[in-house]
Amino acid sequence: MSEAGSIIQSSSEKPARLQLRGDWTLQHYAHLQAQLTRQPGSADGYSLDLSQLGRLDTAGAALLGRWIGHERLQQLTHSQDLPAERLALLRTVAEALPHIPANARPAKHAAALELLEKIGGAVEGYWKQLRALLGFIGLALESLFLCLFQPRRWRITSLAAHVEQTGLNAIPIIVLLTFMVGAVVAFLGATVLANFGATIYTVHLVAFSFLREFGVLLTAILMAGRTASAFTAQIGSMKANEEIDAIRVLGLNPIELLVLPRILAMMISLPILTFIAMLSGILGGAMVSTLLLDISPTLFLGILQTDVAVKHFYIGLAKAPFFAFIIAIIGCLEGFKSGGSAKSVGDHTTSAVVQSIFMVILLDAVAAMFFMEMGW
Repeated sequence: MSEAGSIIQSSSEKPARLQLRGDWTLQHYAHLQAQLTRQPGSADGYSLDLSQLGRLDTAGAALLGRWIGHERLQQLTHSQDLPAERLALLRTVAEALPHIPANARPAKHAAALELLEKIGGAVEGYWKQLRALLGFIGLALESLFLCLFQPRRWRITSLAAHVEQTGLNAIPIIVLLTFMVGAVVAFLGATVLANFGATIYTVHLVAFSFLREFGVLLTAILMAGRTASAFTAQIGSMKANEEIDAIRVLGLNPIELLVLPRILAMMISLPILTFIAMLSGILGGAMVSTLLLDISPTLFLGILQTDVAVKHFYIGLAKAPFFAFIIAIIGCLEGFKSGGSAKSVGDHTTSAVVQSIFMVILLDAVAAMFFMEMGW
């Protein structure tokens, strides 16, 4: 059983002797400190006996060294009959003590300086992330152009598999979500417009919102959460298992093999899913209009045909390839940045989703301002 360290003073001998007993370890650190506070301020006039000393670790040796001084501790390594490993520990602590400041507490900074430091670190991190993203975009475009005119390097099988995973398998969730959102938009729009006797304009609200914004935006956000995370996890796991290193050893290009099929699959799938989302959202709005507003499906379709220009459909659909490209790029980049641990893969997967959603919303806002200024 572990016995707390103690100091026994014997004044019957000349010179007076201090005998160290028990375990001088981190477990008994507080008890040992209390023992030393009851001892004389200096141990210079006493001889030290370590023959009854129990277990000893770095914490106990450092506490002893601070009490008697590093020079005296160094002398003990020559005068005491102790095991070799214990002498080596005391000698190491004695050599290190002179280099440890008396007060090793970290310097305190003003709160304003700490805030500025955190802001500067965050800005630097964002700048590095932007540079990495732009560099990876350039690398992907370079690989795309190099493969474009060499059909033998096209990965048709991989492309088809990723189109199925990112596009075909995502149709149910896209249809369900956009249908429900379309119904909610129609219901809320009708509630507000009824106060002005303009319930019929609920059709315009649903059509404009889903053709220009909601169709592509909701689809892109869903794909960012569903597909960007999958890309990061897949590539991150391959990197953790050293499969990407094996690809390079075989003389293959990881960008061409892993990144391009995913980017092209997203750029094919997202416009198709956006079109489906537009139809589903408008269908949800039409259902609410028919059941609650007494707007027949024929009237609903007639208003769509006469009052809603087809340019709104083109504007919404034109955003889809850009959103798809940035989502796939971020997902693949975070996968290549992940380390060899499961935690690193998980952290970069979360980062890929957050960055993808942020970039999608940012690009959508920029596109909305551009189209507004152009009068489209």
